Formats: sequence, structure tokens, C-alpha cells
Amino acid sequence: MKAVLRLATCLAMALSLLLVLAACGSTQVVRAPGVRSSPVRVSQPKYGATAVVRRGDTLYRIATDNGISALDLSMWNNIAPPYTIYPGQRLRLYPSSGAWRASAVRSPARTSTASGAARPPAASPPRSAPSPPVQAPASPVAWRWPAEGELIGRYVSGEATKQGIDIAGQGGSAVRAAGDGVIVYSGAGLVGYGELIIVKHNEAWLSAYGHNRARLVNEGQVVKAGQQIAEMGRSGAARDMLHFEIRYNGKPVDPLQYLPRR
Repeated sequence: MKAVLRLATCLAMALSLLLVLAACGSTQVVRAPGVRSSPVRVSQPKYGATAVVRRGDTLYRIATDNGISALDLSMWNNIAPPYTIYPGQRLRLYPSSGAWRASAVRSPARTSTASGAARPPAASPPRSAPSPPVQAPASPVAWRWPAEGELIGRYVSGEATKQGIDIAGQGGSAVRAAGDGVIVYSGAGLVGYGELIIVKHNEAWLSAYGHNRARLVNEGQVVKAGQQIAEMGRSGAARDMLHFEIRYNGKPVDPLQYLPRR
């Protein structure tokens, strides 16, 4: 009799186990509405900190290395598409005072109360007014024209493709250093500039020479004002020309404010 009871008990337990397994097999995992698969990334500003661009750096790499989104880093430093940066340029790793934060737009907003009643989302922070053109101080560099030829393009503040001037000429014409300095970049790795040379004149001032046919100087080389550094060409351009920029603390300024009249 006891053996029969033990057998019945075991059968009952086995049946219960089968029912539990069957229930588990039909169970589905449902993601709660509104739950993201990964959290929204929020930049962590490093107030007072900066990063100096090295050869081979990209905006994305510098942002990632410092726990900042590339979009925030570009906005904090007023870098417009195609997000070109230069060796020796110093990037701020925090927003300027009163600057509108791009990350605020990406933060998820609650749109309902605990009772489930809908409510309007919180108002987005106002955008700050567009940054005014950089008012660079008087330059210690004795600037000179980098090439002979007709001026066919002028600087336009805020226009990503007009951050300098364009000088027309014939292929092979001399491109000369606009001032004494050191070559900090000589290559073709920056989209839109073709064969490019960048001269660092001091800690604040740079000049850039784009669309060359041939580069005649190497990085680290010291050059004098008027020294030929390249041959004019059309690399990355529709015609033979020189694209010339002057930058103060990494930001473009109007070269015609500094070059002598001619």
C-alpha cells in the first residue's frame, strides 16, 4: 500500500512539473513601452580643460576619448560640417558660458503623469543667438599675399566652404608662406582642401594653403615669409587656384583684414 502511495505521489509531482515547464515554454518576454535598448548618451563636460589636435586626430576620436559626443564637441567649438580640424588647434572640452547644449535635446522627456494623464513636454531650452564673427586682435604676424592672381572668392563668416579667400592662377605658380613659421601639416587627409599645407606662426595664429598641385615642404620645417612652399593646382577644386585661410586660436578670420592692400 505504501508503495502505491509513493508511486501516486511521484506521478503527481511529475505531472505538476510538466505543467510548470509547459507554462514556461509559452511565456513571452515583452519589453515595456518606451524603454530604450541603450541609455541616451550625455556628454560630461570637462570645465577648464582643452585638447590639442595632433596629426591623424579626428573630431570623433577626440570626443570619444574624452567621453563627449562629437556633436557636442563641434557645437562647443563652433566647428561646422564637414568638421575639419587642424594639428595644433586647441579644442574646448566644455560649453562656453550660456551656450545652448545639444545634449539637452537628446535627453528623454517624460510626457505623462503618474496617473497616466498626458501632459505637454517641458519646453526646450532656447537656442543662443548665432555666434558673431571672430573679432581677432591685431596680429603680430607681418602678413603677405601667398600668391599672385585674381581674387575670386571671399571669406563669409559661418559659411563652411568660405572660411578663407580663393586666388586664381595657373597650375605650377608659386604658393608662398604668408609669414614666418613652422609647417605643422603637409598632406591630403582633410576632405575639401586637396593637397594642403598649414603653417603655425605662433601659439595663436595659423595659415592654411589648399588645392596645391605639389607640396614642397615637410612637417616640422621652418619657413620664412615669401618662401615658396607649394605649386598652385586644382586638387580638390574645379580650377587652378589657391584657397587661403588665416585662423586665430583655431577659428577662421577674414584674411583681407590682415593682408596688405594691392
